[in-house]
Amino acid sequence: MYYDLTSLAVRLPEDIAKLKWFGDFEGAKRMIGLRLKKELPRMLRERLKLELLILERLPEQYIYSREEALRLLQENIRDFKEEELDALRDEGAVEWIYVNGQVRYKDDILANLVKTRKYLADRVLDPALTEKKYQNFALLDETICRMKEQGTMAYYFHIRSTLSVRPEWERPGERIRVHLPVPVEYAQVKDFRLLAASDSMKSCAPPDYPQRTVYFEDTMAAGKKFMVEFSFENHMSYVEPKPEKALESQPTFYTEEQLPHIRFTPYLRSLAAEIVGAETNPVVKARRIYDYITTHVMYSFVRSYFTIDNLTEYMGTGLKGDCGIHALLFITLCRIAGIPARWQAGLYATPLEIGCHDWAQFYIAPYGWLCADCSFGGAAWREGELERWNFYFGNLELFRVPFNSDFQHAFIPPKEYMRNDPYDSQQGEAEYEDEGLWGDMYDTVHEILEIKEVSV
Repeated sequence: MYYDLTSLAVRLPEDIAKLKWFGDFEGAKRMIGLRLKKELPRMLRERLKLELLILERLPEQYIYSREEALRLLQENIRDFKEEELDALRDEGAVEWIYVNGQVRYKDDILANLVKTRKYLADRVLDPALTEKKYQNFALLDETICRMKEQGTMAYYFHIRSTLSVRPEWERPGERIRVHLPVPVEYAQVKDFRLLAASDSMKSCAPPDYPQRTVYFEDTMAAGKKFMVEFSFENHMSYVEPKPEKALESQPTFYTEEQLPHIRFTPYLRSLAAEIVGAETNPVVKARRIYDYITTHVMYSFVRSYFTIDNLTEYMGTGLKGDCGIHALLFITLCRIAGIPARWQAGLYATPLEIGCHDWAQFYIAPYGWLCADCSFGGAAWREGELERWNFYFGNLELFRVPFNSDFQHAFIPPKEYMRNDPYDSQQGEAEYEDEGLWGDMYDTVHEILEIKEVSV
């Protein structure tokens, strides 16, 4: 089954919301339990049942007290002062919630600040915390320059992905079902090959399936691993979208709402109208949306998406969020403005690193599907790198592994229990016959075995 998440669009009853945001999670669960004993409208009942799952996951991501967060930052950032933490909190630069009435900070507070605040990154005591960041920027600038010169480039990728259940959650002798993502064979992906997989592999989803996975089913054993190994080529051509070349007639596919997150709320309709104004040219409209997001929104790590009931308004009002929410806000504002837009996501993989990443596509006739990476574009804007900033409107570099061509899509075969990430597929999923596994119960490792440029 695939859980119906549209009920997240329903507002929580105020008394439950008060308990939740004060950090009285047990009190909120108790209140929901009492409410579920009554006769309720179907969507409210589903909303409350989802909230019980959210309340389980929310507090575990906020591990630092104020004193612990301050000590961590002082140990890693030169001359970090107590008043700086207070100022960062006031400007929304650090993630926190109340837990039993006490402020708790998110587990990635240090990494988030070093990534997003240059003046703090310049003061880190361990150069390793920032070294890769600037190496990555240099690699991007070099690759973008070459793409613009050559027009078309291609890279070969050989990747192995492995999922293993953490020892404390292993249940030897019980059946376990596992999904590991592999590239969707469309768009920039060419010559995909499934090279190897664990013996427990049962099937692979069709080549163009929107959230494509390899499926495993086996009896759990201590230390058991599930592995898939694949290769493919990524082909990209540089495009410079020009307003004067846009056709008068444009398509209307991928312009609908998709609850709970691609939602045309009054606020987002107003924001889209404010950004786009009276403009009618689709290239200019999309560019205005890109420019607004990349120059007004600060990149920030966030808690798990499942614990946020409206990701696009979260960013639209808070003006912060990670790569996936950048992509969703761009998609939603484009759709409101009548521009087809959709999700693309998977891995960002270079000779330096490999990790999860999300971005967007938008459609302009006669160009077809173009790419927009608002989080990479925003990083370029903050660094003053205008060539890189302009590039990510319409283009991507070569370092992408697209596992997903759509947002919030079921697997083949579908999972029985709620997914760790019900919206995207990057780290794999696992479940026993009587419960699903959350992300802190298993580990997924993506390894680059080979990456090289190939001739086009």
